[in-house]
Amino acid sequence: MLKEAASTTRDSTVNVRQLFDLSGRVAIVTGGSIGLGRQMAEGLAEMGAHVVLCARKKERCQEAAEELAQLGVKAIALGCDVKNPDSIQEMVDATVSRFGRIDVLINNAGISWGAPVEEMRLEDWNKVIETNLTGTFLCAQAVGKIMIRQGRGKIINIASVAGLGGAPEELPAIGYHASKGGVISFTKDLACKWAAHNIQVNAIAPGWFPTHMSSRVLEHHKDLFLSHIPLRRFGNEHDLKGAAVFLASDASSFVTGHVLVVDGGQSAW
Repeated sequence: MLKEAASTTRDSTVNVRQLFDLSGRVAIVTGGSIGLGRQMAEGLAEMGAHVVLCARKKERCQEAAEELAQLGVKAIALGCDVKNPDSIQEMVDATVSRFGRIDVLINNAGISWGAPVEEMRLEDWNKVIETNLTGTFLCAQAVGKIMIRQGRGKIINIASVAGLGGAPEELPAIGYHASKGGVISFTKDLACKWAAHNIQVNAIAPGWFPTHMSSRVLEHHKDLFLSHIPLRRFGNEHDLKGAAVFLASDASSFVTGHVLVVDGGQSAW
């Protein structure tokens, strides 16, 4: 008992700033060129992490990488289609070749498709599931092999409040809701499977944020959505940074299998 107490005392001397410090860490952010991915990548870079931004359109990532490099970290852009295992492996190999390690993976790449359930085409359903859910699995699998060899790692899957329950008829995107629900279950199960490798697997479930993907829906239903958010506002360009940094850092070393909701209280009603 005395030895345990002494150990706890020593651990408590670690400064909180050190727990959140990401200096020298290497983070991959899929879909990191714009929107929420870009915001989270910026948060990690601001805390000292080197970032690898990847998306199907490499040129978008290149511009973002150049901006993040001004923060004093290394930032590179890579093309990657998360539906293609070969493309993912090329991205992982390029990252390891450049940095020698991968400490953080943020599975952010995602799409949506709107159509009434009775009219949704199978090809559109499959496109959403393959990108949002299968893409998360494939990226976690490829990066996880590196993390297992390292004996540590942080995987952050981007889910959504849409994966926590149903939605009104004004949101005809059942494929998106199903895929994000799948991401949540995937996160919890993978956290159990890879805990033995010291890999923490968590998810962030954002609420409504104005992005390229959501702007049209928010424009048409702004008042309706705001009425269901206790804080009476949408997420801004900084609201996901803290959550991403927390789950990417040593501050969350005893947190795994968790879904961190960032929605202004929407899911608390």
